[in-house]
Amino acid sequence: MQYESIRLSSEGDFAVLTLAQPKRRNPLAEDTIREILDALRRTGEGSARGIILAAEGSVFSAGHDFADMDGRDLAGMQRLLGVCGEMMQTIQEIPQPVIAQVEGLATAGGCQLVASCDLAVAGESTRFAVPGGRGGWFCTTPGVALARAVGRKRALEMLLTGDPIDAPTAEAWGLVNRVVSDDAVAEETRALLGRATRGSRRSKGVGKQAFHRQVDLDIRGAYDFATEVMASASQTEEAQEGIRAFLEKRKADFGDR
Repeated sequence: MQYESIRLSSEGDFAVLTLAQPKRRNPLAEDTIREILDALRRTGEGSARGIILAAEGSVFSAGHDFADMDGRDLAGMQRLLGVCGEMMQTIQEIPQPVIAQVEGLATAGGCQLVASCDLAVAGESTRFAVPGGRGGWFCTTPGVALARAVGRKRALEMLLTGDPIDAPTAEAWGLVNRVVSDDAVAEETRALLGRATRGSRRSKGVGKQAFHRQVDLDIRGAYDFATEVMASASQTEEAQEGIRAFLEKRKADFGDR
């Protein structure tokens, strides 16, 4: 697929998906969302060990493209928001860890995109907001990812007030993992992703997918599900190699299974 709004490149073991409309503040128009969704699915089926989600320019993403929404009827809005939700869920469904490299402002759907990623690194000047609460169209769908990242009361504070939060607050609330100087965001993003992708690639993929499935279950359901996944995973070559390596006091060799 030929992409118009994004770039997809390789960087060693990582795939880098870059929002590439800086002059328009990297909006999430339907065509752009479909490109991101396609790139995620292709990468998810490929050999990359991790995925970096980055953006060009001073705005990570301003969220949905109002020019793309103007004049849409109900069916059109349902289609747009539906494919956006599909994209956000795909980030968590593919096996590779996905990390957001956040430089600049992330608002509305852009903030939702960061909240949906497995990990996130932000520059110290970064700001995050879901501004619908200040206007006439509440940020209901961004609230789904936001509540799961920062908790109910903090999510509702952002959603109801529409006020932006700074990068240190985003880190304290759990929206991002690290805040570093603006010129160190790319380096720290790769360093964190490198640590998050070491070890068995297959085990990591099973573990990530299982985490996102169990985290919203009740405690008994979560333990039942996680127990079955972990018990089944114990029979894989990777798990058996890890056990033997520990007992034999040597470094595990997972190969390229």
